[in-house]
Amino acid sequence: MNFDLTDDQRAIRDAFARFVDERVVPQAAAIDEARAFPRELFTQLGGLGFFGLRYPERVGGSGLALPEFAFALEEIARGSMSLAGAAAMQSLMGTKFLQLLGNADIVERLLKPALKGEKIGAVCMTEPNAGSDLDGIATTARKVDGGYVLDGQKTWVTSAPVADFFTVFARAGDETGPQAAASPPPPPKGVESSGRATSTRKLTIFLVERSFKGVVVGREIHKMGVWALPTSQLAFDGCFVPDSHRLSKEEGDGEQHLRKLLAEIRIITGAMAIGVARAALDAARQYAGERTQFGKPINRFQAIQLKLAEMATALESAVHLVRYAAWLHAAGKQHHMQAAMAKLHATETAASVCDQAARIFASYGYAMEYPVQRYLRDVRFTLIGGGTSEILKLIIAKELSQ
Repeated sequence: MNFDLTDDQRAIRDAFARFVDERVVPQAAAIDEARAFPRELFTQLGGLGFFGLRYPERVGGSGLALPEFAFALEEIARGSMSLAGAAAMQSLMGTKFLQLLGNADIVERLLKPALKGEKIGAVCMTEPNAGSDLDGIATTARKVDGGYVLDGQKTWVTSAPVADFFTVFARAGDETGPQAAASPPPPPKGVESSGRATSTRKLTIFLVERSFKGVVVGREIHKMGVWALPTSQLAFDGCFVPDSHRLSKEEGDGEQHLRKLLAEIRIITGAMAIGVARAALDAARQYAGERTQFGKPINRFQAIQLKLAEMATALESAVHLVRYAAWLHAAGKQHHMQAAMAKLHATETAASVCDQAARIFASYGYAMEYPVQRYLRDVRFTLIGGGTSEILKLIIAKELSQ
């Protein structure tokens, strides 16, 4: 594989690096401490075409591939993980199902404005009793004349307080009939399942607009990091969704479509982790060259030199693994195991790099006046999304045993 960047990739990386250095980095601390959604920067990303990088030109995108998107997202995460998290949600889970499955009205009225940053999308999968366990999803969609009625609760919905529309995974179908006694089918490749089924109803994808009656945005979840990325609970209380807003072509095809997206989610989460780890390493290098103890900069002491060398080497390996997984995806090659490996290695490496960077700062690594404390808090966000490290190890082990 050739790791040299193409001219287009280099141009995209450099363009977003400039945007981050000029617009994001100077505001990153203030954005974080204000704990408010960075709408202005979010809209500016839309103006730069970020949200449509991977979408076809017919819907307002640029028609590029996952590597280009990952380069841009890595730069955004280097500046602000809160902004990167919101941008990643908008560019993938929040809008992808609209692009793949939405009708012409949905594309014109919601998707195209979202790709410009004018509307905000979110996805609703996680529930109080369903995270990695997709079989635990209990939100139901009951068929009625002209549409469906949704009932259930979702949690950890990224961007929910500011979202204009939601992609919702719910169970639709008949509870009774000949399927009731059948064993549940095996989970899709790359999706973990408990092996049980709480219902014969299968996951179906719906588009719910915020204006629909019965949509209840619940309490906001206060997190240890990514303070400017709003996250909250969401409930559907007898929410009527018209047939035109059932994104699934048929009831029960939700896992099939989710499967196609999981590897991408893991790769871009790895890219975000690399971005924040780069920021932490750069901050540690600079501080080590400025901080003096015993009459010389601390980067002259072997203990600090060894830390920096280990951090840089681990991060470089993560960069290559994420880039390789993205290349496999773009080339249409098998990449599910490599995506899991990339996410696992990149996020765990980034968490370690941020921790070691804070140790180099010593007591100042605990002070709010330096950004390293933000990197240390924010990097943990990447350990969760796209599957925990434990789930990813199980997926890799299963792939190896086949």
